[in-house]
Amino acid sequence: MTLKLLAQRLTVALLFFATPFIVSAQQKTVNGKITSDKDGSPISGASVVAKGTSKGTQTTADGSFVIEVPAATKKLVVSSVGFGTQEVDIDGSNTANAVLKGSNEGLTEVVVIGYGTARKKDLTGSVGSVSSKNFNKGPVGAADQLIQGKVAGVQVLSNGGAPGGGTTVRIRGNSSLRAGNTPLFVIDGVPLSNTNSRPDIGLTGDIGGGTPSGNPLNFINPNDIASMDVLKDASAAAIYGSRGANGVVLITTKKGKSGAPKVDFNTSVGFSSILKKLKVLNGDEYRTALGQAGLPTAVSTSATPTGNFGGNTDALGAILRNGVTQNYGVAISSGNENANYRFSLGYLDQEGIIKKTDYKRYNANFSSTVKMLESKKLSMDFNVLSSQTIENIAPISNSAGFRGSLIGQALQWNPTKSLFKGGTDSALIEYGSSDINPLAYSRAYNDIAKVTTVLASVSPSYKISNHLEFRTLMSLNYSVGIRKQYTTAYINIDALAIDNTVGQPNSGRGGDASLSDNQLVTKQITNTLSYNDNISKNVSLNAVIGHEYLKTDFGGNSQSARRLLPTSQPYYYYLSSSEPSTRQNGGFQDPTVELQSFFGRAIFNINDKYVITGTARADGSSKFGKNNRYGFFPSIAAAWNISRENFMKDMKQLSNVKLRLSYGKTGNQEFPAGSSQLLYTLSGNPGNFSQSQFFNPELKWEETKTLNAGLDFSVLAGKLNVTVEYFKRNTTNLLFPREAADPVTPNSAVKWVNLPDANVDNSGVEISLNANIINKNDFTLSVGANVTFLKNSFNDFVGELPTGEVNGQGLSGAYAQLIKSGYPLNSFYLKKYTGIDKAGGGISNYEGGDKKFFLGSANPTTLLGFTLNAAYKKLSFEMNMNGAMGQYIYNNTANAVLAYNNLGKKNIGKREYDIAIRDGEKVVNPTSASDRYLEKGDYLRMANLTLSYNLGAIGKVIKSASVFMTGQNLFVITNFSGFDPEVNVSKPLNNIPSFGMEYTPYPSSKTFNFGFNFSL
Repeated sequence: MTLKLLAQRLTVALLFFATPFIVSAQQKTVNGKITSDKDGSPISGASVVAKGTSKGTQTTADGSFVIEVPAATKKLVVSSVGFGTQEVDIDGSNTANAVLKGSNEGLTEVVVIGYGTARKKDLTGSVGSVSSKNFNKGPVGAADQLIQGKVAGVQVLSNGGAPGGGTTVRIRGNSSLRAGNTPLFVIDGVPLSNTNSRPDIGLTGDIGGGTPSGNPLNFINPNDIASMDVLKDASAAAIYGSRGANGVVLITTKKGKSGAPKVDFNTSVGFSSILKKLKVLNGDEYRTALGQAGLPTAVSTSATPTGNFGGNTDALGAILRNGVTQNYGVAISSGNENANYRFSLGYLDQEGIIKKTDYKRYNANFSSTVKMLESKKLSMDFNVLSSQTIENIAPISNSAGFRGSLIGQALQWNPTKSLFKGGTDSALIEYGSSDINPLAYSRAYNDIAKVTTVLASVSPSYKISNHLEFRTLMSLNYSVGIRKQYTTAYINIDALAIDNTVGQPNSGRGGDASLSDNQLVTKQITNTLSYNDNISKNVSLNAVIGHEYLKTDFGGNSQSARRLLPTSQPYYYYLSSSEPSTRQNGGFQDPTVELQSFFGRAIFNINDKYVITGTARADGSSKFGKNNRYGFFPSIAAAWNISRENFMKDMKQLSNVKLRLSYGKTGNQEFPAGSSQLLYTLSGNPGNFSQSQFFNPELKWEETKTLNAGLDFSVLAGKLNVTVEYFKRNTTNLLFPREAADPVTPNSAVKWVNLPDANVDNSGVEISLNANIINKNDFTLSVGANVTFLKNSFNDFVGELPTGEVNGQGLSGAYAQLIKSGYPLNSFYLKKYTGIDKAGGGISNYEGGDKKFFLGSANPTTLLGFTLNAAYKKLSFEMNMNGAMGQYIYNNTANAVLAYNNLGKKNIGKREYDIAIRDGEKVVNPTSASDRYLEKGDYLRMANLTLSYNLGAIGKVIKSASVFMTGQNLFVITNFSGFDPEVNVSKPLNNIPSFGMEYTPYPSSKTFNFGFNFSL
């Protein structure tokens, strides 16, 4: 070996062993503590990043941190939600303590508004903002439930307790007769169509009706949402023009942040049971009731059939179960000054409290922002939200006939009669009987819906200057739903399956089957030019102008059949084995909806005292007649920051006083596509086209004009923040389908029109309070409350529109609501029940005979929300309550299913039985729709209780961890006798929507969740 070669190898070896020491010498360790400027309390979870790098960490529960940074690093960048960002000099130092300043009581906090953001102090409209830390806790099926009770003027109702079930969302009341009252939801700048691609189906025969629809927000994982902002008045919502009349909910998803890669993991398991089980007579009580009514009580035999079969059966309990919910999520995020990313996976498996019902959701989401060019003026944002939901659905109908759907069948099952033959597990089927065994029906019915959704967007932007930016947003929302349903042939739901002479199957034909698929595709391209800067020494301007184009296609196909042969083959075989005459083919393809828009907004801030906002949008939509394609939607608003005036400087206890006033116009186009066009419908076997709609070239938007006045202020040195708002909305040009009978089209085709004079008024007052009562190092206590007072009226309409169909045996043609000028929408119109006429044979008396009266409204007059947060050291507690008052609910369940006159034929309600005995009612008393079944719907709900403990760092790997226990929907304080006063079962009549009806819905549940969260 030469001396030269030896020297080379020794040099390499020395460098190899010296490398760790060299690297160590190029790094340094910095530690410190981050505290608040308000009271010196530690700030946990604050981000600490070495400037110009991706090296970062977060503070622990006591505000401290330790970070390894390159030796050449001179500054750390420290930030936290609710506080400003601060750079800390570490040149020549290994210690970095920082005191973060609060964001000026939240006034410099950035709030998401349409097509941009604004400082809170620059807001002139009515905007309610809820961040992820203030969302309702625990696993939820859809995003709208996160803000239930959190925002004044916003009402969120469950349409039933089914997992994955739909909800009703109302912002400041109802404004429309036939067009939708649901707000517009916008996710990261992409508006949704409020259409769920899950197909609907009708249940068999006189069981009738359709199962409740799903929720169009089901595809979003709530764990991926960073904030939700509710735009309530015209100043805030006019930027969305023809879709802003019912308010707008802006959903912002979580994004990656600067710092080292961070892994967040969450998991929980929950246990659910029925919240309230309606009381019906048990076997012993039923036998007693039979005797009191003079009906036979002997045990039934083939020779002497009676209503007593000698047993004790809980039919509702037989189809109920305790459901288990599992929820898992993991998110990986990181970033630096050039790029960031966040990738998340989620899985929710929620068992329903009704057997054979469940809801599964799979999520995979990705977002990233990349800055390009040396100047970093070019940026690219990527967002992909993908999901698949799978539902097992129960046969629970909105409009079942006398044979009921699953809940009605269970409530009415004779409690003396076994559900099984001879005590075995073979479900009892009585051929020739109109009674359907609920357990048998549950086992026979199979219904699976699968919905796959992808919401993807890419948004390049270029900073023309530091204050001027051009951005393009291109998005695709693709959703496909497939539903397969069949009821096995042995069930007694079809007369052809029964030979009544011998009580045996006739050819074994029964049951039904259907296959359906829907597809929804929405494409969008939006171009905006935004400017944000001081245009003079005392005036700043935040402005945006833009153009938007959307295109939506929605269509589907279906096949159905009845009278199936018994088989174990897949779904398609059920259709082919059916009775040919029962086969139906259907399909629809909505006309393509195109929307082109031009919009602009300018916010002027003068001396931080006076703010003026002007907004305008022109929308052109293919939904409307060729003579009225375009509409114009302007708004103007102003705010006065009174606290900036000299005369307020010495008022220490009163601060952040701002007066706001706005007026503007928004529109509503949430009604069927192609409503101005000539349409034909395909239906029947083998399939026929028939005209369903007439052409109307004059059709145009509903228009809503809104006046809003607001006052914001803080008292007690900023500890109590108050917002008071008054609003008045008037909606005109109401969209409505008139029957347009024509000799050529005797099938009662309709023609959509604008009602020329009719209008809807909504007005009210909202009050929001947020108080930081105690804010010490070891103990904090804060409360929030909101109350809304609402008033609704329908005016200047000639005619009457019945709705609120009442279903059940003996109730054909009955309805509970009437839309008429001078009364609120959804007003109840019923006979007045005055009691039982004992002398007349125990028959009901009604004031004025069959005369009907207006008897209250389904619309609440008061909405309530309350939140309490407390923390002691590492232990935290949160409570959320919500409620409503002033509304009425029609209890169709009591009217049709639990009524006393069912005795001897079916089971009855315990409450109805006690009242009947008290009042001397006879079983011959006929059923009738009246205010006997109209109940006050006031309620206060314990929506959420959460107790959590911050474990802090665990070892060197887990940077932070916490455990929690959450109780959801624990109890409801109410006098309503049904399952739940928070109910909205769809009960339209002639396609006129209803509100505030209950009819054998899927019962709601209470849930206890236990979970663990940690970050790496």
